[in-house]
This record gives sequence, structure tokens and C-alpha cells, in this order.
Amino acid sequence: MLTATSLTGLVLMTGRATAAEHSVGLLNAGKTAMASALLGVLAFSVLGAVALLRARNRAEAENASLKHRLADLKAKADRAEALVDAEDQRLVAWSAPGEPPLVIGRLPESCGAPEERAAFLAFGTWLVPAAAGRLDGALEKLRRNGETFAVALETRNGSFVEAAGRTAGGRAVARFRDLSGDRLALAALEARHHRLTEEVEAMRALLQATSMPAWIRGKDGKLSWVNNAFARAVEAQDSADAAARNLEFLDTAGREAIGVGHDAQPVFERRLPAIVAGSRRIFDVVDVVSGTGSAGIAIDATELETVQNQMKRLVEFHARTLDQLATAVAVFGPDRRLRSYNAAFRSLFSLDASFLDTLPDESAVLERMRAGRKLPEQADFKSWRNDLLVAYQSLDAREHWWHLPDGQTLRVLANPHPQGGITWIYENVTEQLELESRYNALSRVQGETLDHLAEGVAVFGSDGRLRLDNPSFARIWHLDQKFLATHPHIGEIERACRRLHDAPEAWKRFTTSVAGLDEGRAPTSGRMERSDGRVIDYATVPLPGGQTMVTFIDVSDTVQVERVLTERNDALEAADGLKNAFIQHVSYELRSPLTNIIGFTQLLSDVSIGPLTDKQQEYTGYILSSSGSLLAIVNDILDLATVDAGIIALDLGEVDVERTVAAAIEGVRDRLQESQLVLETNIPGGIGSFVADEKRVRQILYNLLSNAVGFSSHGSSIVLNASRSADAIIFSVQDQGPGIAPEFLDSVFDRFESRAAGSARGGAGLGLAIVKSFVELHGGTVSIRSEEGRGTEVSVHLPIRPTELAVAAE
Repeated sequence: MLTATSLTGLVLMTGRATAAEHSVGLLNAGKTAMASALLGVLAFSVLGAVALLRARNRAEAENASLKHRLADLKAKADRAEALVDAEDQRLVAWSAPGEPPLVIGRLPESCGAPEERAAFLAFGTWLVPAAAGRLDGALEKLRRNGETFAVALETRNGSFVEAAGRTAGGRAVARFRDLSGDRLALAALEARHHRLTEEVEAMRALLQATSMPAWIRGKDGKLSWVNNAFARAVEAQDSADAAARNLEFLDTAGREAIGVGHDAQPVFERRLPAIVAGSRRIFDVVDVVSGTGSAGIAIDATELETVQNQMKRLVEFHARTLDQLATAVAVFGPDRRLRSYNAAFRSLFSLDASFLDTLPDESAVLERMRAGRKLPEQADFKSWRNDLLVAYQSLDAREHWWHLPDGQTLRVLANPHPQGGITWIYENVTEQLELESRYNALSRVQGETLDHLAEGVAVFGSDGRLRLDNPSFARIWHLDQKFLATHPHIGEIERACRRLHDAPEAWKRFTTSVAGLDEGRAPTSGRMERSDGRVIDYATVPLPGGQTMVTFIDVSDTVQVERVLTERNDALEAADGLKNAFIQHVSYELRSPLTNIIGFTQLLSDVSIGPLTDKQQEYTGYILSSSGSLLAIVNDILDLATVDAGIIALDLGEVDVERTVAAAIEGVRDRLQESQLVLETNIPGGIGSFVADEKRVRQILYNLLSNAVGFSSHGSSIVLNASRSADAIIFSVQDQGPGIAPEFLDSVFDRFESRAAGSARGGAGLGLAIVKSFVELHGGTVSIRSEEGRGTEVSVHLPIRPTELAVAAE
């Protein structure tokens, strides 16, 4: 940077050089001009640099001054914000529209105001709706018109904050402060006063709208407020006029009764009369006294009083009417105490009038009936009585039949009242049931006997018309029931039957016998061979009153059955021979080679015969397993074939249930452990024994368990239940396998029906078929219940003492 000293030196040096050059005389005029121009530019540059240096110094000084001023302002702002935070208040300032407001300060967490700026400005989220509405309205007026405000606001957690709004420096500013002490109590009191005022206004509006007269009295007993219904009742212009004139709704006696009642208790309730619009009406009056006076309301009960009086007269009339009935009636109230009864009730159960007039409860009445043996005999009378009294909780009528020890039968109806209580009606139907039973029994016996006869029966009257027939008669002669319902004449029936048997002479003898033209009226019989190949035997039997009974029986099947039986017997004998040959062939041709294979394989696997390699040991294991499975299938086939051939014989004896179940479980124990299945047994103690073939029962249980193991998933459980009923032993095996589809349930007991399910591989499909065959041989039944995804349960019912063994041959 060039200074003034250096500039002076430069000028002097330049002058000396110029003088030297002038003294020497060698400088020409052109060079002098260039040197002067250069000197001028150099002098201008020096002067510009000096001016720039001075401007820069001034700018740096101004910047330093501004920085100090900014630091002072920031310190003042920090002190102001610290003061705002220290006073537990929060300021919100709005400037120009569209700009976000300035939010500074904070409020304590106890008041419920959020710290986050956006959440705080959402006043409706932390203020109650009424307070948020008031604040929004006040802020709108402040920002629009500059109207100041100061309100106490209730937060959602029950605290209060004070909000004050004003304008400052062209901005709308709202200050929020937490209230405490007297100011908080005052705010809470104001809020409560506001709520109570609203509630009082709402109650007054409700009372003004109701049709029931209501009033409020001061401490001096004078009316201070009445509703419109009160004014109408006292014929005043409006409620204000009625209160100003102190027009009374109740008469003097009524007001005195209220005063006396308040001496005993603050709430007075009584039915009092009053004159309304010139007519006397009844009101239920409720009057409550307080420290500031009293208030009351009157409910018009005139219609209710009228209805109650009418009901009372109606009840008395019904009581007199019930006394004239032969049916016993007793009415019990909601408290189960006797309200009324008739003479028939007292007479039927031999009860004393003095006892009934005490209005006893129903339990006491039942005990008195029981003592007089007027109730059905019960092993547990308490439970029977409780079941009978359940009618009090029922909405529908209930019917009971009581068969009394003296032979009487009562039809008892329990009819509940809508308001509670029951009316019991006791109808003695002993004679009616006896007559009805006799008539119905006779009618049923005759009708059922006639309808189920294989013979066709027709009864003709003395005029030759059909009087009675059964379905077999119409079926044998292919007659329409509508035609027979017209009671046709024997001649019409003959014409209808001739299309099947056209024999004039035979029909002539038949109609002569039926119509009664034969003087002897002796029974006749004969045979008709019809054109359709059917053979009909008929017989006529004379009946009293000129009637005739004709019977027809189709005997054409007898000959056909004889021929079919002969042919079937020949076929059965041939089939029996084939079955025996099949059994012998399978027994020798299959079992013998299998036995040899199994025996030699066991010898090969015996280390004493000679050592085998690991691979050879594995292969011999496969041969033994497959041969054993094949031998089991062959044995199952032989068992089924033996059953089908009818040559199997059951070795009946006493079968111990627990021992047989244990033996069957032992047979599948290895398979259970291999699949890690859990077998649960539920056998009640002392289940005892029953008569059966123990070997076949054990085979039944083994096949059921094998079937459950085969279709159970790894690690699941199997449940075996055994129970005893009056006539059977019930076994059931339940697994948790994949279950069986509904469309396959009907075929699970068929032979060679096996389906793989999930990870289980289907077997030969003979296990359940053998179970069914052996169960039916014992005269029992087997059933299956399954649901896809929920497992399968197979149940077996075996008779305790079989009386008739089933024939298994098909």
C-alpha cells in the first residue's frame, strides 16, 4: 500500500531523473509526454487507493457498531423471553395476515396445555369445547377489530388458564397464564355458576314445555315462579301473572297437608284433589323443601284413578264369577302370595278358608296340598317345586299334568300376568281322559288293524254299497281312492275290476253273495286268476245288519316265491362251495408261502446262522415288515370271507372290559411310541364285564386304535372311552387327524375303501369293515362322526347280553 511519504519520494526521484536527463540533453519531446501521462495515471491510482482505504475503514467501524448493537438487542430479547418463561405464561402474537403467529413462553404441564407450538394453537384439543369456542370468537374480534378481552378458560383436565388479548405495535397479542389461588377458585366458581345457570335454564325450559303444573316458592311461602301449565290450571294470563297474583293451584287443605308433611320429612308425596278449569281432578303431588324455599310438581292421575277403580270393580266381578265355575282357579301376585281363589279351588284341594284368607305364599299352599296328598308323588319334592315356580320368570303360559295319588288327573295351566304374578287353573280331566282313552284305543286298534292287514278288506251294506275298505283292497284291484270314497255299489266295483279279471260266472256268484240275495248267507270263498298273472283268493263273511265283509289276498307271490327260493337255494349252495374253495385256496396258497417267507427271513436275520452286511440286514427287515403286513391283510380277508360264508362261530363268555382294553392297547403300543402319540383312556371304575367273544372284541378295539393311529398327525393325542348303559357297552375312539369329508362318510365301512389324508397313508381298507362285521355278529351297531380338520370318532355299541346273533353272510 502506497503512503504519502513514499509518494513524495517517488516524485523527487522522478524530478532528479528529469533534471539529469535535461542536463545531459538526450531526452526528446515524445518521451517526455509519455512520462507525464504515466505520472498522471500513477498519481490518480494512488489517490483512488487512499480514498478506498478510508471508505473501508469507515465501513468496518460501522459494522463493528452494528454488531455491538445487535448483540445488545439479542441480549434484551433473551432477557425478555426468560422473564416470560419465568412467569409461567405464554404469548401468541399475530402480525400480517397469512404469516404464522409468534409463540413464546410456556405453561406448566398441570394446566393441560401442550408444549408443541402447533398443538398449542389447536385450542380445541386441550380446551373444553365451550371454552375453545369463546376463545376463538374473542381472538377473531381482536385480530379484526382490535377488541381486547380477558377470559378464564377450562382445560380438558379440569384446570383453568386465563387468556387476555390486546394490540401492541400493530400486532394482536394474546397472553395465556396459569391460574392459581383465589383467581383459580374464582374461575372454577364462574364455570360452575355458568353450568348451573345453563342447567337451571334447561330445567325451566323443560318444565315450561311439560303439561304438568310446576311451581317454586320462596322462604316466605309465596310463589316466585310457575310454568305455563300452572298458569293454565289457575286460568291466569301467563306464568308471570300467576306468580304476581299468587294464584294457588291447590286448595287450603292440600297446602296444609304439604306443610304438615314437610315437618316430618323434606320430600312430600301424596295424591291430592284440585279444581282445574272448573272440574275436579286428581293429581300426584311431589313437593320438596330446601334452604331457599320449596318446589313442587303435580302429575295428573285422574285417568289412572278412574282405571284403578274400574279395575277394582272388575276384579270383584271376576271373583264372584270364578266362584261359580267348576274349574279351580287361584291367583298369586308378584310376591308369590295368594291374592284370590274360588270355591272350586278350596274344594278340590280340601283347604281351609281360614288358611287361604291369610293370603299365604305359594310354597305354604303347596306344602298344605302335599300334606293332604293332593300333589303328585315326587322323589325330590324341593326340586319339583322349584321347577314349578319357574313359571314366575316365564312370559308364556305353561301346562302341567298332575296324576294325584287318589287316581285323579289334573290339567294345570300357569298363566303369567303382564304385571307379575300367576293365575293357576286346575282342571279335573279324570273322567274325560278315561273315556277318551277308551274310545281312542278302540278306534286305533280297529283302524290300525284294518289298515295294516295284508288282505284287502271291504265291507258292503245291505244296499250293496261300500261302507268300509282298507288300502290293501284298493292296491290289489288298482282302484282309485277317490272312486272308493264315493261309496260305490258292488256293481260299479265289479265293472272296475273286470278289466283285470273278466269271468262273468265268478263275478255273478261273488255279487250274489255280497248283495245278500242268497237266502242262506253262508260264507263263501274262491280264487281268481287275473289276466295280469296275479292270483287272488277271496272270501265273503256275513255280518249283522245285512252287511257283508269281503277279503282278498294276493297269493300269486307264493308260487313265485317258492320258485325263487328253490333257485336261490341252488345258487346259495353253489356260492357256499365257491366260498369254501376260496378260503381253502387262500389259506393254503397264500398263507403257507407267506409263512415260509417270514420263517426263512427270520433265519437269515439270525446272527447265529451267519453274519449279514448292514445292507442285507436292512433288506431282511423290509422283507419281514412287508410280509407281516401282507399276512395281516390275508388274515383280514380270511376273517371277512369266513364271516361271509357264515361258518364263523363266536366263543361267547364273560369279557372283562378293562383287561380287554389293556390287551388291545398293548398291540399298538409300539406304533404309538413310533409316532409319539398320546393315548388317553377314560374307563369308569367298576365298569365290569359283559357277554361276548373276547378275541373278537379285542380285534375290534385293535382295529379301531390302528385306524386312529394311521390317520393321526405326529405328536397328537387319541382318546379311548368306555362306558356302560342299561343294555350295552359303548366303546369310542377319537383322534385329532384330518377328518373325513361328508361325501365319504357313507363308504368308510366298505371293504377296500381307504383314502390317504394329510401325512397318513391309506391302508388296505379292511379294518373298519372287519369292525362292522364283528360288531354286527354280536348284534351291536357301529357309527362314525367326523369333521374335516377336527378329527374322527368311531363308536361301537355291544349288547351286554346278546339275545340274537346277527347273520353276517351276505
